Amino acid sequence: MNQDDPDSVSALTSERRGWFERLGQALLGEPRDREQLIALLRDAEQRNLLDADALLMIEGVLAVSEMRVRDIMVPRSQMAVVERDAHPRDILPVVIESAHSRFPVIGENKDEVVGILLAKDLLAYFAEEGGENFQVRDVLRPAVFIPEAKRLNVLLREFRASRNHMAIVVDEYGGVAGLVTIEDVLEEIVGEIADEHDIEEEDFITEHSPANFTVKALTPIQEFNQRFGTDFSDEEFDTIGGVLMHHFGRLPKRGEALSLGKLRFKVLRADGRRLHLIQVSLRAPADEKVSSAA
Repeated sequence: MNQDDPDSVSALTSERRGWFERLGQALLGEPRDREQLIALLRDAEQRNLLDADALLMIEGVLAVSEMRVRDIMVPRSQMAVVERDAHPRDILPVVIESAHSRFPVIGENKDEVVGILLAKDLLAYFAEEGGENFQVRDVLRPAVFIPEAKRLNVLLREFRASRNHMAIVVDEYGGVAGLVTIEDVLEEIVGEIADEHDIEEEDFITEHSPANFTVKALTPIQEFNQRFGTDFSDEEFDTIGGVLMHHFGRLPKRGEALSLGKLRFKVLRADGRRLHLIQVSLRAPADEKVSSAA
């Protein structure tokens, strides 16, 4: 199209006006089902009236309005927690290994969450003299408790209003079922959010030690095999993420893990659509024998 041609510009303007009028009718007229609305939005994307990223975000917003906390929470068994009476030097390994910024603090067990510890609050102990007087309970932030059935759009609104970034999820009996963060909710809308686990864009595999690696789920199987000496087939899947989803039998959530041969895989980041980042660890021969026997 010649953008200097008044007739061409007028035709495009008319087309866009017609589409927006149809969208307005869809939103303001009689209620229609979600499938019709999404079809209209996808048609707009095909006509270059809406870019692909905007379409994905709109679809994410529509999905969040129906999803509940239980759909995205980190399960109780996978929560990284610290004990209320633990010494700061005992807490540090948990902070380093998980690389999170907030941690539920527990009393006798995971059903007794007494508050939230921010990793940055530990700096007072390691940076200042007289840190021996540091007590975890002195820097606890209040914990927010929410039910499993709470809708994500409602939770996001509450997060924004209260400025909290983490909530503890409880089941119908009052027991702790897991936790959820504002990042978990936002990733359902916008997809992957860069965080502390990010690696360079051009690198598929980053080595942290001879036995521990961070691997992008989009790493080609051939490249993964060459690096780790494995023999995963690339006939059915192109990426290591595809291989893992096949072995899980579904899209795994963050924190879930499995072992394949000499390697242990743990999901570091995933959203409701795909895997993003994986931790790969080399297993000791004894661990492989135990796994094989099991």
